[in-house]
Amino acid sequence: MLNQIQIRYCLDAMAEMFPDAKGELEHSNPFELVIAVLLSAQCTDKLVNKVTADLFQKYKTPEDYLSVDLNELENDIRSIGLYRSKAKNIQKLCRMLLDEYNGKVPSSKEELVKLAGVGRKTANVVASIAFNEPSIAVDTHVERVSKRLGICKWKDSVLEVENTLMRKVPRDEWSVTHHRMIFFGRYHCKARNPQCPECPLLELCREGKKRMKKLAVAE
Repeated sequence: MLNQIQIRYCLDAMAEMFPDAKGELEHSNPFELVIAVLLSAQCTDKLVNKVTADLFQKYKTPEDYLSVDLNELENDIRSIGLYRSKAKNIQKLCRMLLDEYNGKVPSSKEELVKLAGVGRKTANVVASIAFNEPSIAVDTHVERVSKRLGICKWKDSVLEVENTLMRKVPRDEWSVTHHRMIFFGRYHCKARNPQCPECPLLELCREGKKRMKKLAVAE
């Protein structure tokens, strides 16, 4: 496991690699962000942005999503995985916003997770991006990077990864660290083809060292 000095080195290296890392889901308000993040489960941000370009022109408010038949909403997001369950959750979420929050997206994580289709990760993303609340949302990239590097344990659950990162990363860096780790995992430390030979963190990375040894043996 990495110590605090090593973790600091990792955070600084990621900051150098991806200084402008930020959320890539396109939106113009907290409501659109909630919908976009809900749609992004098991789906790329690129595809979500392609779908929401038209979706957000057609649907502006919670009332708009509730004014159409479920089948119509399903057809509007059909190219996205799990579109049937996502369409149902969108309409349930919109009903809850109108019934319990005066049609506005709540700003606290505690209230956000009560919304249909909104889990802890989604709540953290929305709280961080829309309301500037320090948060670390653990998606597949954040989990993979933190475990490969040895910041977290392999057996840690998603919640344990989140809690560990919150302990080991300064609070005022939570949100930006979340984005930088996503970029690091998405564009550099990829799931299937991590760029270990060129990685500035190779000497600290237990997974990278194992992979490089295997490459050396294979050659």
